[in-house]
Amino acid sequence: MRAVVQRVASASVSVEGNVISSISRGLMVLVGIGTDDTLADVETLANKILNIRVFDANGLMWKSNVKDIAGQVLCVSQFTLMANTTKGNKPDFHRAMSSNASRELYATFLEKMRHLYVPDRIQDGQFGAMMDVSLTNEGPVTLTLDTRKFEYVSVSGGTDKKSRENDNKEAKNQMADVAGSRPAASVNPGSTDSEVDVP
Repeated sequence: MRAVVQRVASASVSVEGNVISSISRGLMVLVGIGTDDTLADVETLANKILNIRVFDANGLMWKSNVKDIAGQVLCVSQFTLMANTTKGNKPDFHRAMSSNASRELYATFLEKMRHLYVPDRIQDGQFGAMMDVSLTNEGPVTLTLDTRKFEYVSVSGGTDKKSRENDNKEAKNQMADVAGSRPAASVNPGSTDSEVDVP
């Protein structure tokens, strides 16, 4: 599951010109559900949204979560968050869960949010409808959450320190495997995999 979380002074959702939900200070949350998302993803995302510290307290930033300030949360189902835009210019939505299945899991997500917090402080849009969303982003503060982020990012393609360390370790293991399968004289100790001398 993916979510875009915005700290707001106020937010509302309208359908056909009629406001169906509105909140004052709190969080505006767009929620995308993937084809392989489960109840475990619901649990993870709901807990993260309600506990992430994006509000100030006593003049200090990032000290309070939405529950600490007795804030409200407005959730809107948003399948477009699952779009794949890596090829061409037309978004590919094959990773988004089908409408009927996602409707059920999204309803479960809302139930979980209300169970973990005060039920009437969790508001919702209208699933599947063409909605107009209005908000005043406070800060602005906008975060992205993803319960499967480590499945979407290839370790070998990473650029952070941990990813580089994993790459180096993997390269050394591959070198050890090659060395172990060849006569000792056939491997140049200072070479990379591509520089292994084949007898």
